[in-house]
Order: sequence, then structure tokens, then C-alpha cells
Amino acid sequence: MKRNNGFTMMELLVVIVILGLLMSLVAPKFFSKLSSSERKIAAAQMSSFETAIDTYRLDLGKYPTELAQLRKSDDPRWDGPYLPKDIPLDPWGNPYVYKVPGENGNPYLLKSYGSDGKEGGTDNNADILHQ
Repeated sequence: MKRNNGFTMMELLVVIVILGLLMSLVAPKFFSKLSSSERKIAAAQMSSFETAIDTYRLDLGKYPTELAQLRKSDDPRWDGPYLPKDIPLDPWGNPYVYKVPGENGNPYLLKSYGSDGKEGGTDNNADILHQ
């Protein structure tokens, strides 16, 4: 009697079930780390925007009215570009929010609405705010 090499259907099903169970344990931790990284990336990008905004203000004596002025302006005192590349979207593909003047007496407001792209929220959907 000749025996075929390879796995039986039952052996393959057992392996697939075990892999599925392992993935269900590992996936939540992996995805929580991923969203934590996205929040850190957004905070780092906004920190570089803040440096550029402050340098712009030192050169021109006022804050830019929009982030695009960090890359291009017709003002003769402008000594930019203040950012090496175009203004990126936040890690979730949404534009950063920038307002002059800011809230509560701050000169400007810079924020990302988080993963849901909507104002407010909690956990990964919470806004990331720099003032």
C-alpha cells in the first residue's frame, strides 16, 4: 500500500485554526501600537510646523494666516521656505487644522482631528493639539 506524501485535510485545518487563534491574540496589540505610532508621527510633524511658524513670525513680525505661507509668500521680508517639503496630510490622510488667532489667548491653533477626522473623540480618535 502506497502512502502519499503531504498533509491531510484534517492536519491543514488544525494548523489553520491554531494560526487563527494566535492571530486573534496578537492582532489587537499590533494595531494598538500602529495607532500609537500614527499619533506620534502627527505630533512630530506638528512640532516641525511650530518651529517653522515661529521662524516665520520672527522674520515677518506676524503669524502666517495659513500653513501654505510657510512654503511660499509674496511678502518681501519672507525668508523661506520655512518647511523643506509641501505641507503633508496627517497620518490618517486629513489636512491639519491651523487657525490664527488660536483659542484661549493663544496666537494660533494647530491640531489634527485624529484617526476619525472629526473634532473631539477619545482614545485614537482624540484630537492632537498644539498651541
